[in-house]
This record gives sequence, structure tokens and C-alpha cells, in this order.
Amino acid sequence: MELKRVVVTGLGALTPIGNTVEAFWQGLSTGTSGAAPITKFDASLFKTRFACEVKGFDPLNYFDRKEARKMDGYVHYAIVTADQAIEDAGLLSPGINKERVGVIWASGIGGLHSFQEEVLAYGAGGKVPRFSPFFIPKMIADMGAGMISIRHGFMGVNFAPVSACASSTHAMIDAFNFIRLGKADAIVTGGSEYVITDSALGGFSNMKALSERNDDPQRASRPFDANRDGFVLGEGGGGIILEEYEHAKARGAKIYCELVGSGATADAYHMTGTHPEGLGAANAMREALREAGLQPEDVDYLNVHATSTPIGDVSEAKAIVKVFGENPTNLNISATKSMTGHLLGAAGAIEGVAGILAMQHGLIPPTINLDDRDENVPAGLNLTPNVAQKKTVNVVLSNTFGFGGHNATVLFKRFEE
Repeated sequence: MELKRVVVTGLGALTPIGNTVEAFWQGLSTGTSGAAPITKFDASLFKTRFACEVKGFDPLNYFDRKEARKMDGYVHYAIVTADQAIEDAGLLSPGINKERVGVIWASGIGGLHSFQEEVLAYGAGGKVPRFSPFFIPKMIADMGAGMISIRHGFMGVNFAPVSACASSTHAMIDAFNFIRLGKADAIVTGGSEYVITDSALGGFSNMKALSERNDDPQRASRPFDANRDGFVLGEGGGGIILEEYEHAKARGAKIYCELVGSGATADAYHMTGTHPEGLGAANAMREALREAGLQPEDVDYLNVHATSTPIGDVSEAKAIVKVFGENPTNLNISATKSMTGHLLGAAGAIEGVAGILAMQHGLIPPTINLDDRDENVPAGLNLTPNVAQKKTVNVVLSNTFGFGGHNATVLFKRFEE
């Protein structure tokens, strides 16, 4: 059986540095930080009091009040982001067979805000069981995929992979494989997260995972910097339309690039920590290259997972060296979480969008706040410090890793007939 080619025909972005693809790219290319004091609740008693929130978003600009109340914020973000990508791709054009259009949409945590809200109300109300009939549908992590499908009548494959912070990259990989095998003409894929809540902030904080740079939030997310002290919690969504090439060509769709490789592995090492030698991460990158039929020297840009944690950044650097060597001459590396914060289950999707835009614009987004490079990160790795760099980009690799030891990598290539 001959595998189908898979191309990207639409993009969507709702992020802490921009609520559209264009605004997101503007933020990335200028090295803008999305970090600021938390406004969603009173965080004054927490060790960390800042995050990367989506700004200026009102669900009532997109949904009527009754409809909005039936959905958690992560579903609001999912629908709005997916709608951007669907419109960009022209996926609602006449003649589209909606039975062959699917949705594989991820969230690492799902409706945490709704869960917290309902449980707190239960406790405050004397434990009288007055739960909302929408409590469970708002909470479960597959509802983003379901609601996108319902909204547009897409009747193809529909589900939500969950692998913590690797979730939306796994969603892209699943979508890639369904289309390659001829099981769908197009799939709306990506992920969204709405986790800037008391419970998430408290949980991650007590794991010692978050930065506590409260006096200077915009400089808190600093991957590979010697003075990093943890990641910055982020929220939002990223959407990508993947489509079978002949289907896209037949309808005259705009093609951004081609998805040509993927890798999915496990560290089999620790509940939350990455493998100290980066073994699983290296294997995921090698697998993506092997599947694409490419060599390490073919890669122009690597968007790394690098969250700004002391252990994780170094282990990923070791993985990069295993695959590319200590002095890769053609490789630019950058950590866009330095600007967006960590969008957890949505991270892979929004970083995939960042890589595709880098290819489109011939510009590598910077790793901001990189002032004092960690001595454990080889000097030969070009981390694109602080300022974007112009470069012709033909091949992009994007890494995402999740608690539980999940590693996922996707590889995009400039489209050629």
C-alpha cells in the first residue's frame, strides 16, 4: 500500500503573545514575553504569582452566553483556534465531504477550571449535591474534539490523545497517520489548555516546577540560561489543518508545507523527570528523521521543548548532541516557551505553528532571556539567543515531552510538487 502525502493547509493560534496567527508571529519575531501578574484569580498567597495568560479574550465575542456556559475555557480556546485554522484552509468550501474530515484535538488536563469550580461549590454549599448537569461534559478532555466536530459537522475520525505536555504533538502524529493510510481527507488537529487556576498553580508550585521570579515575570522563562528556576505556566491553543496532498491540490488549497516524519518514544525512567541523558528524546528525533528519509544535517531549525527547568533543558541538550553532534553547522535551535510560557498539552501544536511560520517567513524566532548560558549546554549549539535570525528554512523539527516520560517529535519540510 502506498502511503499518502500529508500537507498543512491551515493554521490557528490563540496565545499569550497574540490571539491570531499574525499577532502570534509578530510576538515571536520581536521576542515578546507573554508573562505578567495573574489576573484570573487572587494569587497573592502563592509562591508564584505570574503566568502567561491569553489577553483580551472574551468568549461572548464568539458564543452566546447560554452556549458559553456549557463549555470549559479550554473548549472555548479549542473552538476559536480551530475556527481560525478551518477558515484559513477553506475547509468549509462547497464540495468538501465532511464524512472524510476528522478532528483529533488534545488537551493535557482538560476542564480543570470547571472541576475546581464545581468541587469548591459543593464544599461551600454544605456538600449538598447540586452539581451542574454540564459538569462532566465540561471537564473531560475529549470535549474539545467533540465540539469542533459538532460545530462544523465533521464526521470523520474524532478523539483526543492525552500524554501530558506531549498531547498535541501526539494528536498531530495520529492525524498524520490516519491521512497517510487513506482513512481521512483532512483532519483538524492541535490542542488547547485553560489551566491558570488556583489548583494548577498550587500543584505545579509545590512540585518546585515553576519559576518564582515574581519581581520580573517577563524575564522568568529563560531556557538554557544558568539562572533559570522553573517554567512559566501558559494557556491558549494551536491549530493545524493536515490534508491529503491530492485532495488539497484538487480543491486549489494553499499549502504551507508538508509533514514528512514523526517520532514517539518513552523515557521509561521517571514520573516527572526527563531521562538525564536524553535517551528517549534522541530516539524520537532519530525516528522522525528516519521516517522522513532525511539526515540530521538537513534540519535547519529545531524548536525545542526546553521549558526553563534546571534538569530538563540540559537533558534535551544532551539528546540534541546525540543526534546532531556538538557543533552542528546548519542548525538553529530556539525555545519559544521563553516567550509563550508552557502551554502544557497545547505546547506541541503552537510550537508546530511557530516552526511552520519560521519556514514561511525565513526567520528563526529567538530564545529570549538567554543572558548567561548554562555551562552544561555545549557552546557549539546555536540557541538563537535574544534576537531573531534570518535564515532560509526548508526543514523544521519540533520536540515535545510530557510527564510520564512521553516524547513526541514532528518534522515539517518545505513543500515541493
